[in-house]
Amino acid sequence: MELRRGGVGSQAGARRMDGDSRDGGGGCKDAGSEDYENLPTSASLSTHMTAGAMAGILEHSVMYPVDSVKTRMQSLNPDPKAHYTSVYGALKKIIRTEGFWRPLRGLNVMMMGAGPAHAMYFACYENMKRTLNAVFHHQGNSHLANGIAGSMATLLHDAVMNPAEVVKQRMQMYNSPHRSALSCIRTVWGTEGLGAFYRSYTTQLTMNIPFQSIHFITYEFLQEQINPYRGYNPQSHIISGGLAGALAAAATTPLDVCKTLLNTQENMALNLANISGRLSGMANAFRTVYQLNGLPGYFKGVQARVIYQMPSTAISWSVYEFFKYFLTKHKLENRTPY
Repeated sequence: MELRRGGVGSQAGARRMDGDSRDGGGGCKDAGSEDYENLPTSASLSTHMTAGAMAGILEHSVMYPVDSVKTRMQSLNPDPKAHYTSVYGALKKIIRTEGFWRPLRGLNVMMMGAGPAHAMYFACYENMKRTLNAVFHHQGNSHLANGIAGSMATLLHDAVMNPAEVVKQRMQMYNSPHRSALSCIRTVWGTEGLGAFYRSYTTQLTMNIPFQSIHFITYEFLQEQINPYRGYNPQSHIISGGLAGALAAAATTPLDVCKTLLNTQENMALNLANISGRLSGMANAFRTVYQLNGLPGYFKGVQARVIYQMPSTAISWSVYEFFKYFLTKHKLENRTPY
């Protein structure tokens, strides 16, 4: 579904779906490029939000079983029955011993959070990126602008996703007492209060701001290399998204381990660390991880995290770019002529 262009001179039109303000020179265009180059200079806010919501829901739905394995593999003191050495082996063992649907427990609450969170995430990123690129780098694509835009988008995304993450991860843990999202919410609210849903928020931001900065900068850089005219090219979105997600995931695994500990409040681990009550704060989480497992503890589940994030970001970007292209073109075709 790649839309090809007739020459370098068509670069300005080819960049329009990306919201860039750069101008190219005039040049001849082939018929295949005309559809794309006649699209408006930037997609609407509603288009970014709809495309983002679809990308978030599909990304988390498809990769949810691997996410369940990642949560368990990051356990600091797992039950002997929940000790796993590989993602594939873990999935087989969970299905065999706990039932076919067990890796999907908590999926509903994740989908409810992912839709609005990703809608705000992509809409904020696109608008901030366009604004900051105009300020920082009038003649091109600024990696600084992309990094800042990704960081700002993360603030909105995590405010919605953090409660969903808490519920999801507690339901994913081995021997979880929670059989439904509603019962988990009621139990957490009743025993730990509203603050429990945001106990890991600062850690989540500390992890996701560098994650998303690395992610967006890498994605935009790779797009410049393999899709310089920034057309709708599914292969380039999949490759760029996957590699960007893998790099960002590996680099931020230590923060993800701490976030998981704060979200799950893993009882056996906290007892071994002689911690009574609830663990809170990123610094305390870092100390507890080191106390229990040393430096290797910060990279527990790194394999599962990369295996999860690489296809997740590839799915997210490819679905997002498809819906952004499709919805913008559809709106253009349905415009009432003057």
